[in-house]
Amino acid sequence: MQTLYVSMQGCYVSLAQELLVVRHGETVLQEVPLPLLEQVLIFGKSQMTTQAIRECLLRDIPIAYLSRMGYCYGRTMAIGRGYRQLGRYQQGLSGLERLLIARELVRAKIMNGRVLLMRQVRNRSIEGLDGVLRNLHYLAERALAVEDVQALVGVEGAAAACYFEGFGLCLSNPDFQFLGRVKRPPSNPVNAMLSFGYMVLWNHLLSLIELQGLDPYSAFLHQDSERHPALASDALEEFRAPIVDSLVLYLINGGMMNVVHDFEFRDGGCFLNESGRRKYLKAFVMRMEEGIKNDAGEHMPRWDVLMTQVRRIKNYVYDPSAGYKPYLIR
Repeated sequence: MQTLYVSMQGCYVSLAQELLVVRHGETVLQEVPLPLLEQVLIFGKSQMTTQAIRECLLRDIPIAYLSRMGYCYGRTMAIGRGYRQLGRYQQGLSGLERLLIARELVRAKIMNGRVLLMRQVRNRSIEGLDGVLRNLHYLAERALAVEDVQALVGVEGAAAACYFEGFGLCLSNPDFQFLGRVKRPPSNPVNAMLSFGYMVLWNHLLSLIELQGLDPYSAFLHQDSERHPALASDALEEFRAPIVDSLVLYLINGGMMNVVHDFEFRDGGCFLNESGRRKYLKAFVMRMEEGIKNDAGEHMPRWDVLMTQVRRIKNYVYDPSAGYKPYLIR
């Protein structure tokens, strides 16, 4: 299945029989067959015709509207989707059952970040990283021992601060400086790439959650909110390092991103510009289409790993006694 990214400003998406056609002025930029389409992501000032929107709704293809920096304003999805049946199971989970899966999600996030940093050490010597790795190991074990979600959030916050200290040490391109994670707004090109990447991946996970019939507003780790689909934020945790952070390191250290030409400073922050978004999304799609081995030793694209974990969340909701197996990289 394919995702249509409309990142260039001023585009026009229309319907032509079985195709969504993306135009900029009179120029056709892309044609995507509707039977192969999973979702549409529109960044900034581009438009879809009513006919195109209606056809997406009939085919259960969600449409997400995002700012140019990747903030999701909202989504359009078919009215037939609902969360009543499975949502009742989610609402019926006990506090302990919610804590158990939240622990696994946080531990997986910490361990995946630690493995990513260890991979950087294999390629070159990085001074100061040994202490970071030891602290992350301790915090990963601590995550399984806490007795309430509030304490777990504290462990996750300490681990994130420690991890991003190590992440900054792994950047070898002197044009990209990183002193710590700053979210709203991103303070520099590295934070801009991280924020954009997390939001793109978050939208993919939200679509998969909706497709599986889970209630995206009923979460385990993040606080439930009527305006924030917190379950997508839960599902994002174990994928941050292996998908987004690793891609950011690859693009920066490989010299593929230009600190002058691919970013813009405005509104008190730093954001990817059109060139930067195009580079990131191209690399992101290539990375997600790469084959990796699953637990059975079979090769599968990274897209399938996302669906596997969402299904595991669904299975946990139906049967918490079976436990939850997180996604862990080696």
